[in-house]
Amino acid sequence: MQNKVTKAVFPVAGMGTRFLPATKSIPKEILTLVDRPLIQYAIDEAREAGITEFIFVTSRGKSALEDYFDRAPELEASLKAKNKTDLLEIYNDTCMDSGAIAYVRQNQALGLGHAVWCARHLIGDEPFAVLLPDDVIAAEKPCLKQMIEAYAETGGNMVAAMEVPGDKISSYGVLDVNATSINPAMKVKGMVEKPKAEDAPSNLAAIGRYILSPQVLKNLDGQQTGAGGEIQLTDAIAKEIEQSNNVYGYRFQGQRYDCGSKAGFLQATVAFGLARADLRDELEDYIYDMMAMRQAAQ
Repeated sequence: MQNKVTKAVFPVAGMGTRFLPATKSIPKEILTLVDRPLIQYAIDEAREAGITEFIFVTSRGKSALEDYFDRAPELEASLKAKNKTDLLEIYNDTCMDSGAIAYVRQNQALGLGHAVWCARHLIGDEPFAVLLPDDVIAAEKPCLKQMIEAYAETGGNMVAAMEVPGDKISSYGVLDVNATSINPAMKVKGMVEKPKAEDAPSNLAAIGRYILSPQVLKNLDGQQTGAGGEIQLTDAIAKEIEQSNNVYGYRFQGQRYDCGSKAGFLQATVAFGLARADLRDELEDYIYDMMAMRQAAQ
C-alpha cells in the first residue's frame, strides 16, 4: 500500500512578466479566470484530490496572494448583514483554515526544480504533489485526483502528460515512453527538457501536475543547472528513472489550458464562461455576433 499523498507544493514565485502591466502590482496567480483567480482553481483541484497541507513557494511582492486566502472581517460582516448567503458561501470557500497554508520564500529565480526544493523541510520524508497554477485543467474528475488514484497502484513518481504538436515540443519536458502502451499510466524510460522537435523522443509532454517521492528532493540537493541555466525539476525526476525505474507518465482525461500565455488565458476564459449556465447564452450570442461580423467584413 502506498503512502497517502496529503501535501502539495504550489510554485508561485514567478514575476509573470508575460502579463505586464497587470502583474506590475498584482501576482499573476491572482489574475481572474471568469470570477476566480488562477490559484483558486489549483487549490480546489488539490482539495478534491484529498490534499490537506498546502505549501506556497513565493517571492517578494506576493503579499496579495497570501491575503487572498485570509478572512476579510469587514466583507464577511457586510455579506451577513445583507443576507447574501450565496455570496457568503463563495467567500467561505476561499478562506483557508489557520495553519493549512505554509509559505516559503524562493529568494532567487533559479528554476522550477529550485522552487520545489525550497519546500523540502516542510515536505520531509513523504510523497507530495506539485501543481503549477498556470496549467488550468477542465475535467469531470480533477486531474490530480485521477493521478492519485493511479499512484495508489503504481507508487514511485508520476507526471501528468499530454500530446503536443511538433512546433510546440521545444517548450516542454518530453517523455520517452513505450509507444504501444494503452494504459493511462505508462512507464517512462527517459525525460528530455525542451528538446528540438527532431530530437524529441515522443510528442508526449509533461505538464504542471506531479506526484513525487522525497528522493526527488534529495536529487535536487546538488543544485545542478540544466536547460536554460536553471535547476530543472525534469532532471531530478530523470535521475529516478536511472536509479529506480519508478517514474510514470499519466495521460489524464481533460482539457488543459496554458494560462501562462495570453492566448491560453483567453481561450480558458471563453471555455469556462461557456461552461457556466448563468453566462453561456449571453456569451454564445456575443461570439456568434462577432463571428458574423468578421465573416461579413471578409
